[in-house]
Amino acid sequence: MENNNTWGQHLILDMGGCNENISRKESLRAFAAELVDAIDMVAYGEPVIAHFATHSQEAAGYSLVQLIETSAISAHFSDHNRDVYLDVFSCKSFDENIVVQVVDKYFAPDSIYMLSLGREAKRPVQPPFTQLR
Repeated sequence: MENNNTWGQHLILDMGGCNENISRKESLRAFAAELVDAIDMVAYGEPVIAHFATHSQEAAGYSLVQLIETSAISAHFSDHNRDVYLDVFSCKSFDENIVVQVVDKYFAPDSIYMLSLGREAKRPVQPPFTQLR
């Protein structure tokens, strides 16, 4: 997505039916490193990866935040539902198809819903998510 009227590119992926890697901290760390490299970004430090909501089986799962020099990558992983919610935001353009390829490699989701936005303060209403699978 290249648009001179936007501040940045924001990719939102909601994924279902993911594999067991969503519950493995080292897999999440490897995913973050490969994604940053694959979309030609520069990591700012190590990712923060923490397991939350252990008091609730339905809510428990890892959260990941990887700062990048042009903004951030964040993700939330549901152990119980095998869902992943990923946001990639950057002032520098990136190839959204590469993000999907890295997601497929690590999490093999059965379904992916995607929303791609050019971030700007004033814009027309964006359409709802489009289903990839």
